[in-house]
Parts: sequence; structure tokens; C-alpha cells
Amino acid sequence: MKKLSLISLSIVVTFVLALPIGSVFAATPGFGNLYYNGTIVRTVVPPASFPNTGIDNFYKVTNGATGQLGIASVAPGADGYHGGHWKVFLVTLNPDTTPVLLTSQAAVLAAQSAGTVTVTRNSSADFLCPVQP
Repeated sequence: MKKLSLISLSIVVTFVLALPIGSVFAATPGFGNLYYNGTIVRTVVPPASFPNTGIDNFYKVTNGATGQLGIASVAPGADGYHGGHWKVFLVTLNPDTTPVLLTSQAAVLAAQSAGTVTVTRNSSADFLCPVQP
């Protein structure tokens, strides 16, 4: 009986060790960073695609300065934060524009008003990803 239990245990251990472990570690919280009002906030979970459902503005800079991160318009504690339901806008620096680090929605909108960037809605890229300040 004892020998049968040891054999069963070794078979179970073999199968458990043979399972791929990459997917377990892929969902580690705190995997990324983005800007919110000039500070860096962290994401809580990996983003999940939710096309055409965004509520809060998120800016993805396509050709920005070195170190450029995505830009959130709101974060927990701010009025209007909806848990990270992001409405994606692509921000592209216009030709002959020197790249600058954009770290807030206000900076993006000011650059758009100055004619240094083009902001385009990309509803197919909307996603869900909560953040923490």
C-alpha cells in the first residue's frame, strides 16, 4: 500500500512539473507604468482588450521622446475614474517636431493646440486595465 502511494505521488509530481509555468507568471500584478499628471502610476493587472467601450482618455504616443509612457487622464481618487476603462487616442508628433516627454493629458492637449502633435481616436484599441497611484 505504501509503495502504491509513493508511485501515485511521483506520477502526480511528474505531471505537475511538466505543466507550463509561463502563463502563471504572465499575470503578475504591477507589470507596467504610465503617466498621470506628471507622475508615474502602476498598472494592477495585464490589460484586457475591450474595443469600442472606453470611458476615460488614454494617450499612446507613437513616436515620442525616449522614456515616453502611456498617459492616463484619470487615476483612482480623481473625479470620473471608472476603474481603468480606457478610451485610446494615438498621439503622433508632427514632422520636424522635436520629441518632448508628455506626462499628462494637459500636456497632450497643449501640444495639440500648438500644432506639434496629432491626436487620433483609436476605438478598436480600447482596453480595461486598473491602475494604482
